[in-house]
Amino acid sequence: MDRGRFLRAGAAFALLPVLGCGGERLPDYPFRLGVASGDPSPDGFVIWTRLAPEPLAEDGRGGMPPDRKVLVRWEVSEEEGFGRGVVRRGRVEARPELGHSVHVEVGGLRAGRWYWYRFEAGGEVSPVGRARTAPPPGRRERLSFAVASCQAWTRGDYPAYRRMAEEDLDLVLHLGDYVYEEEDTRTLADFRRLYGLYKSAPGLQAAHAAFPFAAVLDDHEVDNDWAGSYPEDYPELGREEFLRIRAAAFQAYYEHMPLRPSSLPQGPRMRLHRRLRFGSLAEIHLLDTRQYRDDQPTGRLIAPREPEALAAGRSMLGDEQRRWLFAGLQRSRTSWNLIAQQTMLARYDYDTGPGVNVNHDQWDGYAAARERLLGFLRESRPPGPVVLSGDWHAGFVNDLKADFRDPASGTVAPEIVTTSISSGCPWAERVKRALGENPHVRYFGGDRRGYVRCSLGEKLLRADFRLLRGAGVETAASWVVESGSPEARRA
Repeated sequence: MDRGRFLRAGAAFALLPVLGCGGERLPDYPFRLGVASGDPSPDGFVIWTRLAPEPLAEDGRGGMPPDRKVLVRWEVSEEEGFGRGVVRRGRVEARPELGHSVHVEVGGLRAGRWYWYRFEAGGEVSPVGRARTAPPPGRRERLSFAVASCQAWTRGDYPAYRRMAEEDLDLVLHLGDYVYEEEDTRTLADFRRLYGLYKSAPGLQAAHAAFPFAAVLDDHEVDNDWAGSYPEDYPELGREEFLRIRAAAFQAYYEHMPLRPSSLPQGPRMRLHRRLRFGSLAEIHLLDTRQYRDDQPTGRLIAPREPEALAAGRSMLGDEQRRWLFAGLQRSRTSWNLIAQQTMLARYDYDTGPGVNVNHDQWDGYAAARERLLGFLRESRPPGPVVLSGDWHAGFVNDLKADFRDPASGTVAPEIVTTSISSGCPWAERVKRALGENPHVRYFGGDRRGYVRCSLGEKLLRADFRLLRGAGVETAASWVVESGSPEARRA
């Protein structure tokens, strides 16, 4: 937000009484982590901020008092300059036990339109964000969204997010690895400081302020390649100690993301799988493939396939989430069903000879669970299934086959895998060498950073792989999926 817009945004708040800390001013400007919105519905969305004048404070409290609630005022307007366009306003308490974060569920808004929002606390005014409500039921409005994943902290900002903020989008789907845990990230204070570092990036703040996000976590928000109650990086810890780390990680994730209060963690448990509907055009099914999965086989990453990976009872989603997904797909009457989840669903064999080498952390380590999902899609035929995935730091377009052992078997649905926002892909050459062993892979984007921009209409989904080139971004490849077709093709 430029200086002029900031001053205009603050003008209407100039005469407000000083709030927060019992009428005292806050120690410093509290909105250093920006603002965000998320999970749009036809009548509203959630808006978020966290009061943190010192985001990297050692105690994890962000420079806020440890024992006092702070009153935060919020406004939602139909006009960017606010003025007479304010349609909703209210007050909410920022509590120390939640890191002085606030999650306001705004309702009663008009469907299918843009709104602007802001916060005030202690006499200070936040940046302005904007969010769009979902279309009303029955309407088939076009939907434009980006798919993002994997944003390791690199040089202090995110050029991919700066370019994304310039796009014409309605929504951003973030599929995990929002932060990357470090060796000593174990306590709530540790995780809060980590998020304070990442969310200080201007590019990331710009994208959050420009569009609502719908986010789910993957592994690095907790521990690399964790699975259920099993860690990877802390083998010396018992499961109880790891669950304490997971509880701290979940709370910090909630405190820093525009999630509805229904996702508030209960210790090491957090409800993240949910469904967003956009009129009669599309339903987006957001999955959690970490919290309920079985542990990986011994060969976690790229290794000869373990026999355990083929075991019939292995689960990626857990029984309750799998039933929830299948029931939602079964009753869907929208034109499209987008299944947004973390790791690549398609099989990928890295062995260029007669053997089979797979990444056991992806669905290849849970082959029976993949067969159950693809078998359901093949038999139930929900309208317009498309799988959206992240995690592997490279772009792919895959045919999801009824039987990956038989290239001639039918294709069930397309899979679009986004590359990373900033995380590198040192295994790109290994992927490239094995492409001949994986004829169901229609496109591989290599080791480049960026995101996927999708435009969705009643008859066509278009996916543009938007990859960085210098300080700019280019469309490196475009693929389309036609309504009723299980395959993607070059645009």
